[in-house]
Amino acid sequence: MQTYTIESLDQEGRGIARRDGKTIFIEGALTGEVVSASVYRKKPSFENARVERVLFESSQRVTPQCVNFGVCGGCSLQHLDARAQVAAKQRVLEDSLWHIGKVKAGQMLPPIHGPAWGYRRRARMSARYVEKKGGSLIGFHEKRSSFVADMRGCEVLPPHISKLLSPLRELVNQLSIRERMPQIEVACGDAADVLVFRVLEPPSAADQALLKAFAKAHQVRVYLQPKGPDTAHPLWPEAPADLYYALPEFDIKMPFFPTEFTQVNHAVNGVLVRRALSLLQPQAGERIADMFCGIGNFTLPIARSGAQVLGIEGSESLVKRAAQNAAYNGLARHTQYRVMNLFEIDAATFAALGRFDRMLIDPPRDGAAELVKALAAVPPQRIVYVSCNPATLARDASILVHEEGYTLDAAGVINMFPHTAHVESIALFNRAP
Repeated sequence: MQTYTIESLDQEGRGIARRDGKTIFIEGALTGEVVSASVYRKKPSFENARVERVLFESSQRVTPQCVNFGVCGGCSLQHLDARAQVAAKQRVLEDSLWHIGKVKAGQMLPPIHGPAWGYRRRARMSARYVEKKGGSLIGFHEKRSSFVADMRGCEVLPPHISKLLSPLRELVNQLSIRERMPQIEVACGDAADVLVFRVLEPPSAADQALLKAFAKAHQVRVYLQPKGPDTAHPLWPEAPADLYYALPEFDIKMPFFPTEFTQVNHAVNGVLVRRALSLLQPQAGERIADMFCGIGNFTLPIARSGAQVLGIEGSESLVKRAAQNAAYNGLARHTQYRVMNLFEIDAATFAALGRFDRMLIDPPRDGAAELVKALAAVPPQRIVYVSCNPATLARDASILVHEEGYTLDAAGVINMFPHTAHVESIALFNRAP
């Protein structure tokens, strides 16, 4: 073990120290601390280490609330004060924009944040029968491991779902297919909670009886998923769950299928949609594009303004759901949808879509490089970019600013995943007419 002084945090929430020209990334260390740490990985230019003892403690260090912290790989920042977590993420965003994209935002927006605990309305937990551990384990993977953490509760899950972890272990122990059930997915809506059991072989009649009894006793809906996500189907009750989340500010109710992508943090998502719409400023009669539209999380609030919105998404099933949601909310005449691979779009293909007054982009972690390069032929005047990866946002911002003639007028972080190092953000780009 050696002693290190921590200079800053990296994008994964690890402390950064220097020694003999090497960068040392130290798990569990905070900026300004002096720690002793043990190295578990050595490379020519860097090393990975973990804290063994804190010799000088940061004033921002707090006692982790979850007993699984340090073992479970789900949260890495519970030892850092919640407000300091948000500030650290803001620095990650600013540093990424400058060091990767060579751009600075004209204004840093106030961070979007919400409840720090019990926020996670979607989760994919592993299930594994381990005889040496006394039976089934239900939870997230251990840090840096494929092992399942031995969890009896989870502080970031809604409390009523966290309380199900122990009963779920007892349930799985009793199933004949307990070694053929690798995953349980949680999907919580405003009016229903669904547990999707991934089954590699059909459950027996006795198994089904146990699953139904569990669902009735704990007031959850149980689905079985024999193959891909689209194969999930209700076991009990037999009717599909009334699974939805509401965006009351826009008079929108958004139904979704248990395995479809939705934001895990419904409270923060509502604030995010409001912020995105305030930046986009859609006007009645305008033509607006919602790129990577998913099930319509932004499309429908934009359409509520009276604008005509084209939502584009690579998944045919998500586009079908988005169209259904538009009809459900009385917005079908203001929306159109198209299935398209936006990772391979070029200028000619984009130009064929016609002119857009404004555009919202909400890509996955890979970003939207090909899309922003394709805008040159018919560039929209205003773009709101929602990102789940500050590095790819910075790369795409560089293209928009240095090649496409936009200015980065504002940017800010969205604390969608408290206690993790995951940084979501939003940025506003404008282009002179």
